[in-house]
Formats: sequence, C-alpha cells, structure tokens
Amino acid sequence: MTSHTHGRRPTLEDVARRAGVSKSTVSRVINGEPKVRAEVVEQVRQVVAELGYVPNQAARQLVTRRTGAVAVVASQPQNRLFLDPFFDCLLRGVRRELAEHGSQAVLLFLDDPDDYTGVADYLAGGHVDGAALFSLRPGDRLHEMADRLDIPVVFGGRPLLRDGDTVRAHAYVDGDNRGGARQAVQHLVALGRTRIATITGPYDQEHSAAERLAGYRDVLPGAEPELTERADYTEQGGAQAMAALLDRRPALDAVFAASDLMATGALRTLRERGRRVPHDVAVVGFDDLTEITESTDPPLTTVHQDVERMGRLMARLLFDQDARPPSVVVPTRLVRRQSA
Repeated sequence: MTSHTHGRRPTLEDVARRAGVSKSTVSRVINGEPKVRAEVVEQVRQVVAELGYVPNQAARQLVTRRTGAVAVVASQPQNRLFLDPFFDCLLRGVRRELAEHGSQAVLLFLDDPDDYTGVADYLAGGHVDGAALFSLRPGDRLHEMADRLDIPVVFGGRPLLRDGDTVRAHAYVDGDNRGGARQAVQHLVALGRTRIATITGPYDQEHSAAERLAGYRDVLPGAEPELTERADYTEQGGAQAMAALLDRRPALDAVFAASDLMATGALRTLRERGRRVPHDVAVVGFDDLTEITESTDPPLTTVHQDVERMGRLMARLLFDQDARPPSVVVPTRLVRRQSA
C-alpha cells in the first residue's frame, strides 16, 4: 500500500485516518499505554509502518506529560534569592528529588510585573511537567496563574491570601512556623527573660512571617507593640531592626528573630552597641541553616526545620498527584546553642 501524504512527512492525523481510529488512540498505541485492544494495536502499528510515520518527540512529550523538566518559579528578584541560604537549601532539595525521577529544574524568576505574561505562557505551553512556586505574596498573580494551569502545582510555603480571595486549593509544603516560634519564645521565658522583643518578617506579605509573629504572641499575648519590629528576612534588615528596638527599649533582654539571617544582623548590632550575648541579651533565630549557624559568634540558638527535606517533598508531591495530601507541614524543634 502506498502513502497518500504526497511526499510530505506523515502526521498523527494521517495514521489515525488510515487506521480508522482517533488520534488519541494512535497516541496511546505509540506510547505503549495499556487498555487498547490487541487488534487495534496491530492495525495502528501496521499503518505506522506503511506510512513511515516517525513520532515527533516534542509532540510525544506533550502527550505523555513527560518533558523531563519542572519549573521552579520565584516571584522575587533572582539576585536577592540567590543570596538567601534558605532558598538555596530548598532548591537543593527540589533538584535532588527531581534527579531521582529523571527530571531537572527550570528556574523562572519574576523580577517585575512584565515577566508574568511570559512565564504564564511558558508554563501553559507544555514545556514542563509541573511547577513549584515560591515567595508568594497576597494577591500575587501567581495564584491566579496556578488556578489556570493544567499541570501539577505545589507551593513552597502556605500561600497568604487577601481577604475575599478565592483560589483553587493547591498542595503546599511548609514548616510548623507558629509552633516553632512558640518553642523559641517559651525557651526565652524559661531562661528568665522578661523583656523579649521580636524581629519579624514581612507578616503582611508572607504566611511564614505572619505565623511566626502569631507564635510569639501566643506566648506573650500582652507584649508591648514597641517590642516588635518588622524586617525583610535579610541580615541588613535584622541589623536595622535590632537598632530600632534598642533605641525604643534599651532594657530589652532577649530577642526572637524570625530567621537566622535576621538573627545574624541582630547579633552584629548588639556587638556594635556593646551588648553581651547572651549575658545582656539572649538571641534565638529560626531555620537552623548550617551556613549561618556555624559562623555566628556566639553560636546561634535557633528553631530547626529540615529545609532540604521540604524541597524534596515539594518535588515528590508533583510526581505523586493521586496520593498527595493537600499539604505537608514539616515539624520544627529548638536547637540550643550559646546565644540563648
């Protein structure tokens, strides 16, 4: 039998038309999927051979949902994220888990609002098997983008939504932020500290920051507002926040910083102001990132969360859609060192 494709390369449609079956049936046969009758499989294979049809690899990847790539999308400038050891550790976990599934990470950064359209088009274009979304803010357009995607999506950290927002529920992986903060502040109380301040993250923008502030308030519901200073999860932000707290409340005797980076900045300011740690001021951080805790002076007491494991869990959820729970919350524990 001769081909009726008139010299052009035969297509999936040609095979389906000649075999008298649907294009989806041809795809299932070509990809070796079960539940296709043996006689249909034989018929399609015969037509494929007669026409000399060669599956287009890109099209085949889209049909099988296996491009071998997963998007990691961060809605913050890349120069800031790559300076953040937390993101570095989280990304390491994602990449290691993906490697075990034969996939790799494609990093996409949203430095400004103009990037959203391009990223949305890329994610919807069949280039990746799933997407891990990080650093989401309330009202972030990534929420809306995630709702429209026809690929598995998992959030790094529980999304913080604005009042009235209605978005589809997606899987997320987070640490026990509130419980960990409670442990930190309870430890400071147990040490006999009575004027305990906190350096928070951007609690109006990130769920983790809001939860860590809530944990502080759980233990100290009557704490003065002047003992709370908002920062941005950076070392410089922690240093400036510590200075502001000391200016307002010079007699404070402890501080819970909602990240190790901010705690490092706080330690620097305390040293510059002549305050001894922990004799004058006890300091507790959050994350327990080796890159930081091994280099602080004194060694930092902090709340441990397994950040690399969180990254692995995110990637795992993308590949286990049927069995995945709506969320995974990783437990935290206090690690005592010399700063408190």
